[in-house]
Amino acid sequence: MSEPLKLLLKTHSFSHGTFGELFNATNGERICVTVECPWLNNQPGKSCTPAGDYVVEAHVSPKFGQCLIISAPSLGVTKEGPSLRTHCLFHAANLASQLQGCIAPGERFGVVNDDWAVLNSQKMLQKLLVLVGNDKVPLRIERN
Repeated sequence: MSEPLKLLLKTHSFSHGTFGELFNATNGERICVTVECPWLNNQPGKSCTPAGDYVVEAHVSPKFGQCLIISAPSLGVTKEGPSLRTHCLFHAANLASQLQGCIAPGERFGVVNDDWAVLNSQKMLQKLLVLVGNDKVPLRIERN
């Protein structure tokens, strides 16, 4: 019997965005790369998500459709309020400027319109949706 899935997101924040690698912490496999907003002191809708331990699960967003949502009430991040931040999602996007406090997965890093980006985001979101399925999966975010 295999161990349950655990995710680990290792990120580096720059003034133009936060870029990371998402790993299957159970077997060490790199799943995808990610982009988020830069660290802006955890401002809702503007900053990347704070480091810490979360739970990831499937979600249907009115704006983005099938996606994943992360929550950690102890960090003030919940599906719905009241809390400091709500609706922190994994959804398809290529650029930090297309995000409002969410995380976008990508197949690899690249450049879009002269900006750092992740590529093939929709493809990688589908991979994550299958991987997580209907489970509640632990996610640790580490900022460097």
